[in-house]
Amino acid sequence: MAFDRVLTIMDELRENCPWDRKQTMDSLRHLTIEETYELSDAILEKDLNEIKKELGDVLLHLVFYARIASETGDFDITDVMDSLCKKLVDRHPHIYGEAQADTEEQVKQNWEQLKIKEGNKSVLGGVPGSLPALVKSMRIQEKARGAGFDWEDREQVWDKVREEIDEFRAEFKAGAVHDTERAESEFGDVLFSLVNYARFVDINPETALERTNKKFITRFQYIETKAKELGKSLKDMTLAEMDVFWNEAKTLKK
Repeated sequence: MAFDRVLTIMDELRENCPWDRKQTMDSLRHLTIEETYELSDAILEKDLNEIKKELGDVLLHLVFYARIASETGDFDITDVMDSLCKKLVDRHPHIYGEAQADTEEQVKQNWEQLKIKEGNKSVLGGVPGSLPALVKSMRIQEKARGAGFDWEDREQVWDKVREEIDEFRAEFKAGAVHDTERAESEFGDVLFSLVNYARFVDINPETALERTNKKFITRFQYIETKAKELGKSLKDMTLAEMDVFWNEAKTLKK
């Protein structure tokens, strides 16, 4: 089997390769994060061949952690998979038990209630502290919704967005010296409310922002290319000149 071959190769590398022998869970951690982001990029680009390769890299890291833990007798890859299977069965009583869940929302609510029964002190306890802030805000709101704490409709959320924007703008009234810390807090409220609205209209804010980042990069690099063709640097160009190329870039196939 292919998975058995992966395990065999991992064992051989751990025993014979100086680099692989040296690695610890701590040393692999930042590399795992990097691989996860590379997988995310491939998914955004809809590059299936690259997705396949990046999934392999992520799988390598999972196998690597399990191999390291097996050396100290804490757990091995079989324990990892057994634990996963148990959790999946336990968290889906509507499939493997007597519970009822006919909608996605009911499944999410059951999931959060089960996690509380398993020992989580808070519905929000399962949100990793090291998540990027935008992703974290989305997960916090999803979990709160799973516990029944949410707005009733999206118009209420949009009213909240406008309220938060007005409060942020009020920090910059003409002639007033703004309080940076307070302004930052108000800006955070604006972002949080926008994430909330995005959730209500089925938009993933992290994906949306990253697509805009990529779009900006593509258009800005187009300006750089055109400037180079003219023998100019961006510093030598006026904003009006750059705007011409920016608008050209907007018409190109994405």
